[in-house]
Amino acid sequence: MATTSSIEWTEATWNPVTGCTKLSEGCRHCYAATMAKRLHAMGNHRYKDGFKVTLHHDLVELPLQWKKPRKIFVNSMSDLFHKDIPDDFIFRIFETMEKASWHTFQILTKRSDRLAELAPHLPWPKNIWQGVSVENEGVSFRIDDLRNVPAHIRFLSLEPLLGPLDYLDLTDIHWVIVGGESGAGARPMKEEWVRSIKNQCEQQNVPFFFKQWGGVQKHRTGRILDNRTYDEYPAQILMVT
Repeated sequence: MATTSSIEWTEATWNPVTGCTKLSEGCRHCYAATMAKRLHAMGNHRYKDGFKVTLHHDLVELPLQWKKPRKIFVNSMSDLFHKDIPDDFIFRIFETMEKASWHTFQILTKRSDRLAELAPHLPWPKNIWQGVSVENEGVSFRIDDLRNVPAHIRFLSLEPLLGPLDYLDLTDIHWVIVGGESGAGARPMKEEWVRSIKNQCEQQNVPFFFKQWGGVQKHRTGRILDNRTYDEYPAQILMVT
């Protein structure tokens, strides 16, 4: 439930919660739901209830055992601000992240309303980065919710990018990740959508990270844009080795 990660913008994953429910178009081909189904079939006890939201109390303090600093994607197999996760469990996870100050924790949510509700009551040391997923204009309100969260680093994951985002207000946003949908049934991402976001990041002085073009076989499409890769991070990044 804690492992090195092949996700380009992080180094490890930590899943004190697994399972989720679909919320918006970006969830239609959820990779985590597909993976959970596979793990359930393999008999993994963490997924005995499939993709039902499940709290793993024994994993809450796991990062404290990792002595080497790393960037950690929190709940890659869930959404920390899902309605079925009790407030006190979220507080415990934040307490662990605060204690494990040598790591950088990266949290993503689509449930920006609950994030905004809880944010004033949570600790926000510099090693906790908070982001929201935005797949199209219809859910761009999540950016406004994030803007009011007192995290040191606030970031956007525009993945899977399902439509143009030509009018991004990146005020008080510190990092933008863009990626296309991958796997079976992947919906296409247009090059002009990506280039528009890159240009807006440059104009507003926000680091831009291009994760992937996606597709049914993402290894074939790669992550080259304009003859190069874009692996920019926030200037305030806590250096890890």
